[in-house]
Amino acid sequence: MAAFKTSFPVRYYETDQMGVVHHSNYIRYFECARDAMLVEMGLPIEKCESELGVQIPIVSVECHYHFPLRMGDVLTAVAEVDKVPLAKVLVKQAVYNQNGELCADGIVTLGFIDKKTFRPVRCPEEIIKLFEKYINR
Repeated sequence: MAAFKTSFPVRYYETDQMGVVHHSNYIRYFECARDAMLVEMGLPIEKCESELGVQIPIVSVECHYHFPLRMGDVLTAVAEVDKVPLAKVLVKQAVYNQNGELCADGIVTLGFIDKKTFRPVRCPEEIIKLFEKYINR
């Protein structure tokens, strides 16, 4: 399984009047971890679009909330992939606070579309090879 993490503090604008992170921000935290995953794999989203001609849209998001993040917390967002993508890729996601408490988790399903036609395509071979390298460590 390939697991990628990124950490950063909760920002004021992400909270409500009670100092609690608004639920919509967890989806953004998931994206921060996925972006870190792609960059660490050597596949930043810009490369996917400009060199490979493929976009990777979100098909679905599932999120379960367990414990609130608050102003002043430092969060760790995690993205894990355990299967090589073909037509889609399932990314297991989680967000923890600085004490290691699970705040939210879920699954994000990503697809692949041709940048020019906006039609669904299979995962490009170059991307499959990168995922294989990380999953089969």
